[in-house]
Amino acid sequence: MKSLVCVLSIMAVFSASCGGGYDSNSGAAPTIHVDGSSTVFPISEAVAEEFQNANPGIRVTVGISGTGGGFKKFIAGETDINDASRTIKDSEIAQAKSQGIEFIELPVAFDGISVVVNPNNQFVHTLTTEELRTIWQPGSTVQKWSDVRQNWPDQSITLYGPGTASGTFDYFTEAINGKSQACRADFTASEDDNVLVQGIAGDENALGFFGYAYYSENQAKLKLVLIDDGTGPVSPTPTSINNGTYRPLSRPIFIYVRKGAAKREEVEKFVKFYLREAPVLVKEVGYVPLPSDVYSLVLKRFVNRDTGSVFGGKNVVGASLQDLLAD
Repeated sequence: MKSLVCVLSIMAVFSASCGGGYDSNSGAAPTIHVDGSSTVFPISEAVAEEFQNANPGIRVTVGISGTGGGFKKFIAGETDINDASRTIKDSEIAQAKSQGIEFIELPVAFDGISVVVNPNNQFVHTLTTEELRTIWQPGSTVQKWSDVRQNWPDQSITLYGPGTASGTFDYFTEAINGKSQACRADFTASEDDNVLVQGIAGDENALGFFGYAYYSENQAKLKLVLIDDGTGPVSPTPTSINNGTYRPLSRPIFIYVRKGAAKREEVEKFVKFYLREAPVLVKEVGYVPLPSDVYSLVLKRFVNRDTGSVFGGKNVVGASLQDLLAD
């Protein structure tokens, strides 16, 4: 996947400079530009591949600038769709408004942020949310495993996590530390989750987190840590992520469609294809499909061109998509 990520990222950068839509002078194919979250990337990549197979006259490019980096391009009008592993922020809503950009917010799947260690780690099986906070909070003094639990080895911890432009980083820090972006700075960060996978797989004292699909695809290289929010340890599984019992790290993930771009026939066709095929493709790449009634509400939101965020610009931990979308 890593090499394909790089190729598609380069394609996205190149094509974004060319603009979207059909160029009658050059005869170029209509192009749809997607960028943003590396967490959502596997879904959009799979959808783009299937869509192009069914519609060979339309080109779809998919890049990974991170949720925040993707929103910058989206607000600048450089992309048609932004992959996002968090909801759009108030500051980004204000920036979009100032640029005359209206957007349609569409949940596409559920994810459970997975906390992992190296498979050779024989002592970490469960972490409480309080222990995660102790490790990751700003100003944390945790440097060794024994700083977390006294009976754990007196060995240094090497931390890995998404970059600060990542929606996964935003959601994790809000859910665990109580505030988005509130985190210690001394960890190895990358917007590319494959880099994190490789780092943890090669370091026996590693601890990190990223989207469930990247764990699912690399289970032989990683060891999953169960999370205890006070009600007992729970592993992220399709069932626990879907029903919200994997707390507080279950969350919806999104695509944001520029309303102006949705006027183009190829973009409208792609988004409808995305939502129609999502239940199957989301599962294939390792994430959890939304309930069928939620996909119906999401499609209705797109067809009606309902703009704005039902989350009010905030990550709402534990929010019900059914209730929010129905309202």
